[in-house]
Amino acid sequence: MEDLSINWIAIVVAAIVPILTGFIWYHTKVFGIAWMRESGMTEEKAKQMNPAKTFGLAIVCAFLIALFLWPQVFTGGGPGEPHGVDPYVTFKHGAFHGVLIAVFLVLPIFGTNALFEQKSFKYVAINVGYWIVTLALMGGIINAWV
Repeated sequence: MEDLSINWIAIVVAAIVPILTGFIWYHTKVFGIAWMRESGMTEEKAKQMNPAKTFGLAIVCAFLIALFLWPQVFTGGGPGEPHGVDPYVTFKHGAFHGVLIAVFLVLPIFGTNALFEQKSFKYVAINVGYWIVTLALMGGIINAWV
């Protein structure tokens, strides 16, 4: 069995992924305009954001997510052959675990909140789609970067 110590460089790189993915995903030419309409965000309200606070806390949260993902994708599994060894140490396998977490954790959380906030299906689809892609990339990076 390989060394199961945390690769901190992979964790830090994975923690940057949500910012980069969000920059693309929520860009006006991708889903930005639809997200603003569905979330009720306006240009004026967006300009009131404190970028240092928002992006700083987003990076802290992304780091916590990356720390949570590490044992899920790298040591996860159940009975049988342990993860963290070939053939499980691949980007594809880590991405698979990231998608599972997004579908079985993020989707129900966003879906429940959206029901009570009376948000649209499109709102949920845009946000959960972002997290599916983001967690797949984060899981892939963490799992493959041994």
